[in-house]
Amino acid sequence: MTAAPSPDLRLADLIGALSHALDLTEGQPRGHCIRCCWIGFNLGAAIGFSREELSDLYYALLLKDLGCSSNAARICQLYLADDQSFKRDFKRIDGSLPQALRFVLGHTGLTAPMAERFRAIINILRNGGEIARELIEARCHRGAEIAARMRFSAAVCSAIENLDEHWDGRGKPEGRERRAIPQAAQIALLAQVADVFFMTEGRAAAIREIEARATTWFDPTLVDVFLALADDDGFWSVLAAPDLTARVLALEPEDIIRRADDDYLDDIALAFAKVIDAKSPYTAGHSERVALFTDLIAEELGESPATRRTLRRAALLHDIGKLAIPNAILDKPGKLTAEEFAVIKSHPVHSGAVLSGIAAFRTIAEVGLSHHEKLDGTGYPHGLKGDAISRATRIVTIADIFDALTAERPYRGPMPVSQALALMEKDVGKALDPEAFAALTRAMRQADAA
Repeated sequence: MTAAPSPDLRLADLIGALSHALDLTEGQPRGHCIRCCWIGFNLGAAIGFSREELSDLYYALLLKDLGCSSNAARICQLYLADDQSFKRDFKRIDGSLPQALRFVLGHTGLTAPMAERFRAIINILRNGGEIARELIEARCHRGAEIAARMRFSAAVCSAIENLDEHWDGRGKPEGRERRAIPQAAQIALLAQVADVFFMTEGRAAAIREIEARATTWFDPTLVDVFLALADDDGFWSVLAAPDLTARVLALEPEDIIRRADDDYLDDIALAFAKVIDAKSPYTAGHSERVALFTDLIAEELGESPATRRTLRRAALLHDIGKLAIPNAILDKPGKLTAEEFAVIKSHPVHSGAVLSGIAAFRTIAEVGLSHHEKLDGTGYPHGLKGDAISRATRIVTIADIFDALTAERPYRGPMPVSQALALMEKDVGKALDPEAFAALTRAMRQADAA
């Protein structure tokens, strides 16, 4: 495995493909961020944004949900609910008291014991404003922070940070109003609402919802411009077109097309690792640690610098499919049911699908898909055996298991290094690669002696 991205790699290709992972954790149909980019970019162009402003708007729209994983566990804890269906349906309410009450009653603790459910509902009704502010603040601030790590401008970060502010000052988390809200944030929120209703109820519903939120959620002047665009049948037909992604890629201003070199790809992989690991308090730092252990193993095995770089990226992104897993399952402290375990076992499939759609990461897609496979065929999702599992996958698998054992989990505390290695050794040669395990053992002994 070697790292060989094109020096002419377009950043938009990479971010557009990675945005599908954000759709997963928000419970939205695939392509949500791409569709929002089409809606919002056209709106920005119609109100006279400069080419530089359009470039920033373009990436703010693709990355508007960058912080979305950071509140998933808290939603699950507070509402005793599946965070993904919660987020999906929450995007369809306008925040009015009747809708909010119906939403809380319809989404809180539906599978929990009655007393527990009622305690949760009462807590939400008493503290709903502060809870909403907390959840939105976590999402928006974290998204802006990660965007900055990805080298995006202050304008992009500000649009993400202010995504949930409303024109009338009743949005979250800061309660900004009117011109205090970045126009790009207003456009991104309008595009989000339009796509959510378009995908669930159709064009007329999307138009009706945007009109209804003029002067409350949205600048009425911006709504008027949107309504003029919405009169065009072609504006909507593109959203369902098979070449939508290509059309969105073509929107990026030609004279400001951004490129990604190897160092930038590393930064993006690290940033998305933070998105992945924010999904659960029990996976905080997991992907970065797996990348570290992977690199230690690769160094012990004498891999080239190029191969080590690719392996680090594979380790950082191997669990990107976990963004598709509800936290009610991901963070469950007890034993999973067969149905729940089947959902867990789907995450490598999601990882492989997301990574295979990115030219620069196509060589690591196999690691994302196969990092839970075992040499004896007892792994998942495809029960691969022996030589059907690549060397890169075997290395990342060893690092992944080692970190899982030595980190805290919902059902147990962290395991000492010596105990983890002893436990893994029992599967060496049967399920786990002997060479990679030996390299990890040597690296850990050297670290202990340092």
